[in-house]
Parts: sequence; structure tokens; C-alpha cells
Amino acid sequence: MVEQEISTGDSVAAEQRIQAVSSIYSVAISPEAQAIAASLIASKAVPHNCVEDAMHIAIAAAQGTEYLLTWNFKHINNAETKSLIAKVVEASGYICPILCSPEELGVFDND
Repeated sequence: MVEQEISTGDSVAAEQRIQAVSSIYSVAISPEAQAIAASLIASKAVPHNCVEDAMHIAIAAAQGTEYLLTWNFKHINNAETKSLIAKVVEASGYICPILCSPEELGVFDND
């Protein structure tokens, strides 16, 4: 899902994005992730027209991922939505990954 998203747009930038994630392990869309995503949509933690955003969160939660790095400040890494997302994920029996940007995690720090 991520590979499909990052391969769109400017071809040079898309290639750079693809290279940047080439060594990162891919995770599968499981039935558990689909159920979590459905709960995120049903509870309006994520808007109904943003199924991909719900799936990103759900896949990370179902796989036990500690962090979900995103620049999506509208529907995922948003102060108004994070707590509701966490409540829905935890009500589904999973631990919600920490939702943050790469900058917040210090991924781009050169120190």
C-alpha cells in the first residue's frame, strides 16, 4: 500500500522515495487489520473517505509496530484525532502505535 502511494507524482521524487524505503520490511494486510480499520471508520476516528489512512494505522497496530511515522497531519498525526484513534485501536485489543512525524522521532537529525 505504501509502495503504491509513494510511487506516484514526480518520477524523480518517487524514485527517491522508493529507494528510501527499499530496505524496510513490508507488512501484510491481515483480517485483524481490516477489522481495526473498519472500527476506525465506524467510530469516525478516521473519515469514511480516508480508508487508506485507517488501513495504515490498522496494519501498524495489528503487526505490533511501535511507531507509525507519517506526514499526514490531517487524519493521523493530529492532536484532535490521536486520542480517539488510540481508544479505538485499544478497544480492538491492540496497542496503538505512537503516531508521529519522522522529524518528531528524530529520523532526520544529523547529530
